[in-house]
Parts: sequence; structure tokens; C-alpha cells
Amino acid sequence: MLKYGYGGRVLRIDLSERRYWIEELESSWIKPVIGGRAANSKRLFEELDPDCDPLGPQNTLIFGVGPLTGSLLPASAYYTVSAKSPLTGILGDSAAGGQFAAEIKLTGFDQIIITGKADNLLYLMVSEFGVEFIDCPRLAGKTIIETTKAIRRERKDYSVQVAAIGPAGENLVHFATIVSSGNRVNGRTGMGAVMGSKNIKALAVRGSISLEVAEPLDFLSEVKKIEKDILDHNEYHRRYKLGTTRLMEDLNSIGILPTKHFQEGVYKYIDRISGDKLARTFKVKNKSCFTCNQHCSRYYVVDGHEAEGPEFETLCGFTSRIGNRNLPFALEMNTFLNQMGMDSISTSEVIGWIIECQEKGLFHPEDLDGLSIKWGEIDKIREVVNMIAFRRGIGDRLANGTKKLSEDFSEEAKKLVMQVKGLDIICGDPRGIKAYGLTYAVASRGADHLRAEPYFELTNRKKEAKKRFGTEKAADRLAEEGKAALVTYSEKIALLTDSLTMCKNIGLCMDVLNFEKASTLLKAGTGIDYSPGYVEKILGDSIDTEYKLNKRFGVKREEFTLPERFQKEPLKEGPTKGSTVDIKRMVDEYYKIHKWED
Repeated sequence: MLKYGYGGRVLRIDLSERRYWIEELESSWIKPVIGGRAANSKRLFEELDPDCDPLGPQNTLIFGVGPLTGSLLPASAYYTVSAKSPLTGILGDSAAGGQFAAEIKLTGFDQIIITGKADNLLYLMVSEFGVEFIDCPRLAGKTIIETTKAIRRERKDYSVQVAAIGPAGENLVHFATIVSSGNRVNGRTGMGAVMGSKNIKALAVRGSISLEVAEPLDFLSEVKKIEKDILDHNEYHRRYKLGTTRLMEDLNSIGILPTKHFQEGVYKYIDRISGDKLARTFKVKNKSCFTCNQHCSRYYVVDGHEAEGPEFETLCGFTSRIGNRNLPFALEMNTFLNQMGMDSISTSEVIGWIIECQEKGLFHPEDLDGLSIKWGEIDKIREVVNMIAFRRGIGDRLANGTKKLSEDFSEEAKKLVMQVKGLDIICGDPRGIKAYGLTYAVASRGADHLRAEPYFELTNRKKEAKKRFGTEKAADRLAEEGKAALVTYSEKIALLTDSLTMCKNIGLCMDVLNFEKASTLLKAGTGIDYSPGYVEKILGDSIDTEYKLNKRFGVKREEFTLPERFQKEPLKEGPTKGSTVDIKRMVDEYYKIHKWED
């Protein structure tokens, strides 16, 4: 019986029958996956029909937390939502921080598993006793904030935590998001569309079960060490000031800031759109996820609206990636997307792709219902984003994602979609960060950095690279040697943070977490003996499980690659000038390490 760390229970909800039941979580089932994302993926592997329609009632939507979620462990504030993705047709999941995960923990449920489809719009009110099914036609079309406020007023309890979809999720935009704590986003792979397809407007949670750890003094001792590691880190103050937006200037300085849809890597207007400009001009305070002492999130006020963020991806996606130099517009888009519930990376990719294809004459306005956009044309971009959210006019086609949209056009146009396995690439040009390029190619949910986040290659710690990965070049961002070993290690730590759960920016990028620390935390937290070797082994096993699950979805080895641009078109200026990516070489080496044969 699971007594410490874990809640020890699973809540299953059948929307079609409007019934629920509670199962005991067996220690023998959970120990090999720890929790969170790995447990969600295992559940999908065991229970999901791979041929199901991602937007049909047979798809399974899982909210999962880990054994240390909501504890005193810094940044133990994350939860993962998993299902078959409507955007990619393969494994879909997305994690978010804030306060929501800690409240799930207080209900005593380690997983909330949702199947079927409700006959009309409702929200689910989850407590330690189970779930209430509450019809809410009045919330149709409401934004995230409006929905959150309405549910809290109705419950007469402002401690209720709410994860909701906006109009984009209701309209089944394939890259719709789920948003909790008002502005914390489960962004990638369209989990908001899956939620919308099931007629769920929101999942509200309120718990009162105390979280206990097995060895409180030992656990607190480890927590204090990690808190000190964070405060003593050489990047602490910059991360506090700028959050992830510090990457705007950092990536521009090395020539890999995506500019005009990855045609360039240096944006000459960086001073107008940088994280530093944002902090000096519009930031009003810092914010933090549950129990985190980094406080890297920021709150801004501009032109009559306010919101949390933006993170780097949204800031880059709506500035340099689409040729925009207007910072207030990017902040406006951050607010709008977060309240509509729509992924900023996929939204900015469809816009950048259309602009480049039209500029190159690959198609014309009449091919898109008269739509014509140019770089930085903010009024048109604003209109298009709105059309996507409500599937209005041409927005109905754009809402299915860039890869699907491109199928109506030429092979040359298809090649310009910056995606892998259907998921749009983040704002980091792999021609100058080769380990990230490998991560995009091999990540189990498509072009993604968070499956490994191999930040180590940007640190220039060459002696440590030689010791840990067999070559100094693992710490050289332009080298390909050693990157398969680096990514294989980093993906395990990334999965570890997703399973405990903990923020990757701290656990992985700041190099705070490793197998030894994790085993100590897990033993003190759960009372279960997790040796460092066992932790590393089961993380590798879970990565294999995600690989096998994607094979069931039909993923082939030839899809472990990068868009042709990054392999054949060298960057023309800046510190990464002349660089391309030999992705096949790195993928082959990665496959050998994993002993994958197909």
C-alpha cells in the first residue's frame, strides 16, 4: 500500500455514462514509472486503442502528478496532461506549472483518467470524495479567466484551482491548449482540443488531504540543499529578472534566433523586442510556481491589458519569427492566446509559413480565401489569429495545423513547414545548437526541446563534457560528436522532472537534479527504495515505452529527421554562418545507444 508521497488512488471518469469510480494505485504498477508523464504514457500504452479518433470519445485524457508534486521540493508544481494528439496523431502530452498540480495532490489522486464524451458542455468538480458533473452552457465561449472566475464564484471558494479551455478548445482547434492558474499553459499537441471534444469546459479541483513524506527530516535536508543550489547558481539573478525571455538576446548573439520563419538567425531589431526591454518597460512584478524560490515568471501591464509572461517561445514567435518589431503587439498576442487557449508556437508557425510561401510565390491570396500577409503586418496577423481561434473563414483550415494545411499545396511548400512528426518546431535554430536539433528529431511528441532540453551544450564545460559524455565536443554547440550521448542523458533527466514532478528549467537546465539526488528524494519522500541505477534504468524503459507507443500510432524511422532547410541551407550571417545539421549521423548514433533496430 502506498502511504507516503503518493496519494495512492486513481480517479476514473466515464463522461458518456456520467459515472466515476476510484481505484487503488498499486505500488508494483507505479514504482517502475515513478509518476507524472511516465505513468500517463504507460497508461496509454496499456489501455488506448491506437486507431482511435483523437477527437472521438474513445480517446483517453489523463491528468497526472508525481510522488513529490506539491511537496516542499522547489518547483514541484507540475502536472502532465496526456492523450492521442489531434495535431500529430501520435503521443500527445503537455506539462504546466502554477498552483493546479498541488491542489490535485490534495485530492489524493495520482491520476485522473477521463474517457467518453459528455452530452453537453460541463465542468468537473473534483475533490477527495470523487467528482461532480456540472452542466455549464453559460460558460460556452468564455475565456480562461472568465471561466475560472465564474467557477470560483459559483463554488464560493477562491481556493478552487481550475484548468480550463477557451473558445479555441471548444472549436477544436488542433493546437488548442488547457490553461490553469489563469495563465499557466499546457501548450503543445492540442490537449485543449481533446478536452473540448469531450465537452469538458474545465476541470476544477479542491482537496484537503495532507501530503506526508516517509522521512521528513531527511527530505527537508535534501530540499534545503536544492534551494541553496538554486540560489547559488550563476544564472539565478538573470533568470529572476528575465525568466526565459533572456533567450531573446542570448540566441540572437549566437546567430540562431529564428527570424522571418528561420530564413535568418539574427534580428537587427532585437533591442526593441528583447527580454530586457520587456522587463524595463512593462514588467510590474515577479511570480512563482508553487514552492519555487526562483520566481522566474513575470507579470506585465501594457495598453490596458495585463497578463503573466510571456515565455520566450511566445515572445519570439510573435516578434522575430514573423518579422515583427512591435513589442506591445507581442504582449497583446500573449494575452489573447492564453485566454483563447491556443498554442503560440503552432500559431506563429502557420503565420510564418504563409508569409514565406506567399513571398516566394508558392501560392497566392486566392488560394487562401484572399488572405495576404507580409512580415510584421500586425493588423492582418491579429485578424488571422482571431479567425483561427473561432474557426472563422480561412481560419477553419488554418486551425488544423500547418502540416495538414500544406497538403493542399506543392511539394516545395510542404518542405517549408518547420515541423517534425506533425509538431511545429520551437524558436531555436538547430543549425547552431546541434543537440537541440537531435532532440527535435527524436522527441516522442514531435519537434520539441522539452523532451531533453540539452542546455549543457551551451555551457562550454568541456572538461566535464569529456568526463560525462566521452568528448569535449558535447559542450560545443556547433559540433555533432557526442550529442547522441548528451541527448540520451538529458532526456532521462527531463523525464525524471516530468515524473517526480519538477520544473525542467531548474531540475535540468540549472543542472540541479541527477539520479543520485532523485533516489535520495524518492526514498525520503515515498519510503520506497530507489537506487540511482534503478532510477536511470526505469527512465530508459519509459522512453522505450513512448517509442513503442508511437510505433503503434504508425511512426516510422524516416520521420526521425529535420526539415530540409536545416540540413541543406547554411545560415548566411552571424556567429553560426555556414552551419547545417547532419541529422542522419546523430540519429543513427542515438538509435545505437537505445538499441532500437527498425
